[in-house]
Amino acid sequence: MNQIKIGKFIAECRKNKDMTQAQLAKKLNITNRAISKWETGKGMPDSSIMLKLCSELGISVNELLSGEMISMNNYNKNAEKKLLEFKKIDEKKNQKLFYSSLVIVLLLLSVIIMGLYNFIIQVSKGTLDSTLTHAQSIYEINIRLNELEERINNLEK
Repeated sequence: MNQIKIGKFIAECRKNKDMTQAQLAKKLNITNRAISKWETGKGMPDSSIMLKLCSELGISVNELLSGEMISMNNYNKNAEKKLLEFKKIDEKKNQKLFYSSLVIVLLLLSVIIMGLYNFIIQVSKGTLDSTLTHAQSIYEINIRLNELEERINNLEK
């Protein structure tokens, strides 16, 4: 998607409706700064207000996302193209979440293995004080692991 093209299209449609940025913002219950960001290509409308925006501008969502008026001849072709673009974006987000989760899990496993290794070394040396200290370290590691697991679960939501 070309945000600059979409922004110029939003500005053009708004002007064709003889609306100011402030008037359009009021109708959408947002700030006129948001409208300005869209029109300069520095941001995109949130999906939760796209339908209302399109209704106010008298355009379709497909036209909005294309940044141009679409003839009926090209409508289906353009719709398919936009759906594929959204699918690719969604797949990239899912892939990023997967790899982030994988890295966190690998880090957790590394911490567990290092903690257990140190614990085994200390037990084999037979030093009770060191063993207790490492047991406390492992306990603290378990607390950190539980916190990281909660973060992973929150990321997956």
